[in-house]
Parts: sequence; structure tokens; C-alpha cells
Amino acid sequence: MAGPSLVIVTSKLPGTPEELSDLPYAELLQPHEGGGLALEVRYDTVHFDRLDFEDDDAAGAAFLECAITDSSFTGVSLRRARLNDVWLRGDRFVGTRFAESDWLDVTADSCVLAGVEAFGAVLRRVVFRRCKFDSVNLRAAELYDVVFEDCVLWDADLGGAKLDGVTFPGTAVERIRLGRATLKRADLRGATRLDLADGYESLRGAVISTGQLLELAPALAATIGITVKDG
Repeated sequence: MAGPSLVIVTSKLPGTPEELSDLPYAELLQPHEGGGLALEVRYDTVHFDRLDFEDDDAAGAAFLECAITDSSFTGVSLRRARLNDVWLRGDRFVGTRFAESDWLDVTADSCVLAGVEAFGAVLRRVVFRRCKFDSVNLRAAELYDVVFEDCVLWDADLGGAKLDGVTFPGTAVERIRLGRATLKRADLRGATRLDLADGYESLRGAVISTGQLLELAPALAATIGITVKDG
């Protein structure tokens, strides 16, 4: 019986914007007015620029064709928020709650996410470029066609998550947790570092390089109960 076919995953999603002016809705953007963020508000073609939000409750808010640049979100609740066609650059998310949020066609460039809660979130066609992730909770999240490009992914918890078509070109993956995660078409070959805290068994369905396999071999052997002795 033939084994599963190898699927080659591209490292970039086509057409991802590099600059604010590249956005198809750039000329429609209006500056955010009215102070903080609010519950279940629909923000449509809004530009959030150089703003600081702290402890706002914007659960259920929708961000449609928006740009968020050089802004900070500290302790902000965006639980069950919806981000559709959103472009982010130079933003800081500290202790932000994105639990059960929905991301579609989002590009995040040079952003910092620290202590972020995004468990149960669904991310589709999302690009993280030059971003730093520190202790981000993505447990039971679903990631489809997501690119982590030239990022640092430190101590991220992806326990029970589903990764389908996820790639890591130029990204350092360090102390990541993959226990009970499901990987499909997940291509780790481009990662500059691959260090797992747990969940080696969840690498089933991933694509890794020969060099990565050699580095992971002792942990993989221990996971399936192989004792390696010389002599």
C-alpha cells in the first residue's frame, strides 16, 4: 500500500501587502476617533495609528479592512473578535486576550505578542512577518495556511491545536508545546531552530529536514520507547 503523498507547501502567501499603500482599501481608511475600544463594535476601514489601549473590553468587536500601526494593546480583551482583511505593523500586544477570535486574510509585520491568550482562535490565510511571540497561548487553536516568516516563536503553547498548511521560513521555534496537536502539511524545514518542549509524537504529518531529524532523533527515540546504547 502506497504511503501518503508529500505535499510541498510554499513559504509565502501570494499578494500579501508589504506597505500601507499596498492595501486595496488604503484610500478609504479613516483615523480612529472616540478614544478606547468598545464591546461588539464594527470597525470598518479604520486606521488605528500610534494609539495606546489599556484594559479595554472589546469582546466581539469586528475589524474589517482596517490598519493598525505602531499601537499598543495592554490587557485588552478581544475575545471572540473578528479580524478580516486587517494589516498590522509595529504593534505591541501584551496580555491581550484573543481567545476564540477569528482571523482571515491578516498580515502582521514587526509586531510583538507577549503573554497573549489566543486559545480556541481560528486563523486562516494569516502571515506573521518579523514578529516576536513570547509565551503565547494557542491551545486548541486552528491554523490554516498560516506563515511565520523570520519570526521568533518562544514558549508558545499549541497543545491540542490543529495546524494545516503552516510554514516557518526563517523562524526560530524554541520551547514550543505540541502535545496532542494535529499537523497536516506543516512544513518546518525553513525553521532556523526547532526545539520542542513536548509533543514530539505530534510531529506526525509534518515535513522536516534531514538535519532537523538528526537533532530531534534522541527525543523522538525516547518518545517511542527506544533505548540507544553503544557498546
